Amino acid sequence: MNGDGCGSTQLIDGDGEFNVKGLEQFIKEVRLADCGLSYAVVSIMGPQSSGKSTLLNHLFKTNFREMNAFRGRSQTTKGIWIAKGIGIEPCTIVMDLEGTDGRERGEDDTTFEKQSALFALAVSDIVLINMWCHDIGREQAANKPLLKTVFQVMMRLFSPRKTTLLFVIRDKTKTPMEYLESVLREDIQKIWDSVSKPQAHKDTPLSEFFNVEVTALPSFEEKEDQFNEQVLQLRQRFFNSIAPGGLAGDRRGVIPASGFSFSAQQIWKVIRENKDLDLPAHKVMVATVRCEEIANEKLSRLTSDENWLELNAAVQAGPVPGFGKKLSSILDFYLSEYDSEAVYFEEGVRTAKRQQLETKAVNYVHSAFQTLLGHFRSRALEKFKNDLDRSVKAEKKGFTPSVRSCTEAAMLEFDTNLKDAIVKHANWDTKRVRDKLRRDIEAYAGEVRSVRLAELKRSYEERLKEALSEPVESILEAGSDNTWQSVRHLHRIETERTVSSFSDELSGFELDDTTRDAMISSLREVSRDIVHKKAREEASKALIHMKERFSAVFSHDKDSMPRVWTGRENIRAITKEARTAALKLLSVLAAVRLEDKADKIERILRSSLLDVGSSSMTRHIEGSTAPLASSTWDEVSPKDTLITPVQCKAYWRQFNTETEYAVAQAITAQEAHKRNNSKLPPLWAIIVMFALGFNEIMAIITFILRSPFYLFGIFVVFFLSYAVALQYNIAGYFHHGLLSGILTLSARFLPMVLNILRGVANQGQQQYQNNQQYPQPNLPPIGTAQSYRQRNESQRYTAASSVVLEPASSTSSVSSNSAIDDASPSSRDRTGEEPTS
Repeated sequence: MNGDGCGSTQLIDGDGEFNVKGLEQFIKEVRLADCGLSYAVVSIMGPQSSGKSTLLNHLFKTNFREMNAFRGRSQTTKGIWIAKGIGIEPCTIVMDLEGTDGRERGEDDTTFEKQSALFALAVSDIVLINMWCHDIGREQAANKPLLKTVFQVMMRLFSPRKTTLLFVIRDKTKTPMEYLESVLREDIQKIWDSVSKPQAHKDTPLSEFFNVEVTALPSFEEKEDQFNEQVLQLRQRFFNSIAPGGLAGDRRGVIPASGFSFSAQQIWKVIRENKDLDLPAHKVMVATVRCEEIANEKLSRLTSDENWLELNAAVQAGPVPGFGKKLSSILDFYLSEYDSEAVYFEEGVRTAKRQQLETKAVNYVHSAFQTLLGHFRSRALEKFKNDLDRSVKAEKKGFTPSVRSCTEAAMLEFDTNLKDAIVKHANWDTKRVRDKLRRDIEAYAGEVRSVRLAELKRSYEERLKEALSEPVESILEAGSDNTWQSVRHLHRIETERTVSSFSDELSGFELDDTTRDAMISSLREVSRDIVHKKAREEASKALIHMKERFSAVFSHDKDSMPRVWTGRENIRAITKEARTAALKLLSVLAAVRLEDKADKIERILRSSLLDVGSSSMTRHIEGSTAPLASSTWDEVSPKDTLITPVQCKAYWRQFNTETEYAVAQAITAQEAHKRNNSKLPPLWAIIVMFALGFNEIMAIITFILRSPFYLFGIFVVFFLSYAVALQYNIAGYFHHGLLSGILTLSARFLPMVLNILRGVANQGQQQYQNNQQYPQPNLPPIGTAQSYRQRNESQRYTAASSVVLEPASSTSSVSSNSAIDDASPSSRDRTGEEPTS
């Protein structure tokens, strides 16, 4: 007999304490948890010192402690021991129970015997009842009282649990085996019939609860060889004992091997607490606990799985291709492991716990799936943004069709990625993420639409501003009778052209009629505002424009040439014409006239400001300007009013004040021109002088004609005098009057003569020095370019010498007057007008 590897362990000690750690260690050593349902539990009960341990050791090659016959009969096994049968398939767990009717516990201490017997019947598939051959037929022998008690307890079970009762008759005598078996079966049936049964099992036969088998063995001490031979034959019956036809072939309610430890603990706990033992409920409880333990263990392994951790880390970083297949593979692995370990537990519990495991696992990985959906949503949204931006820039189609096509492309990409990420174990609702993506797309499209519409509106406003501002300003500055007619025409044409183009652009946005009409109406208002704004700007500069208009008309003739006040001009008429033009400009700038409605602004202004008299009389006609004592114009709305009547009156008063000086200057210039052009005496004086000096004149003429030399001399003197007069601008000294010219000329005559003489002398000296240093036999002829250059250089030298040699006394008041006189001719030459006094 070899007991190596049986792992003999005390399961329950003599005090009834369950050895949990020892059982767990035993299960690990014999690898019971891997057996599933392919295992059997065999236990033995019987009187003390009846050879139970010896029989088990020979049957299953265990190493239970045996009684030493040389020390007398005494209790050998205390409590319940457990071991694994060696060399028997399937895995067979053997339990050796403490013997009954032992003197160590006493006559009345049968509680543990009953509890251990009930425990053996609850957990065992086969129960060996060891009994002496000579005890058959005795009332108190063969464990009959114990069996009766156990049967009564078994009646309280919810449903029958088929257990095989194998009666082993020890030390068989010559009595035929058929007789012994018949008596034994009859006694067992009597015990069963005598047991009080609950109503549910009142008519239940013994065969529903137990299979009764009987065998006999010779004496171990007297016929050891025969004993061993028959034990080997009995051992063969335990091979494939759970197969159909085997000793435990029709067993029911088997606890999977992985739940044996927990089941045994719970059964013993219920027995110790004297509670009714409901094996089906116990089976469900064991299945519930064990399946939950298995599920928790698989879930724990899932959370630390390297493949899952790598997949989760990758998902956190970005989208993972094939996410659904990879995660499904991981979940399949742990679910299949659960199925393989929990396959033998009660089906309803197993299925429920599997669903719980699957739900927990799916919930655990759901966060990664949500993160992945977030990546898909972000990627789809980014694709939509990029596609929409490119489509809008390309301007191949309208904005709304672009939004639709880009939305479809983005949603298609999201759905494609979603199919790749679906986990077959989960029924996750992706509608919320998909709806959020669509809302994000719509929000972004709305923002882009708003921006695009704003940019479009702004561009058309700029286009209107560019088309209207400068032309309106130019038309208003003109201030003619058809000014506002031209403005209205320009405004209408440009507005309609811009609105038409703007409307075509809006068609691509597919706006509703209300919004579209509102935007077009807003653009029309902008067009009106541009005209209003430009008109207000020009109205704010009304006084400046009036003065410019007055100056343009007053200072220039019809050919736009500057006027020269020669004395023939009608300054009064010109002034009225200029003020009329300024008044017309004021009436044009007084109000905005975009509607073709007649008004009386110009007539009121003309009658109140221009027709009442000249500007010098304005302060005496306050009563005639009563129509301007108002802040509004008739037939003109306040929003179209640019300059109120009161402001027009104030502008006109200031305008007259600031233009009176120009009129006065013109009058003065005209009078001065008349005086300057009166150099000859009156005609009557000339006639008188000619009549009185006729004789003298004729005498001079006769004298000159009589001597040609005098005529030539007079001619030379005339031309020299004329040259000197041109050179020194002698005529300019007399512009301010004859007396002023004489005084100025007398003060400058002597320096002028000295300068001329000095220049001639210097030129002669210079010519002499040049001839001495650089002889030039061939001089250029007079009239050539070289002779002109030399003469010009001589003149510049003479002029410079005259400046240097001019006496200091010329810096008196006379020189000051001469400076003024020198300036006057040049001024007249530039402007073409006579200088004023």
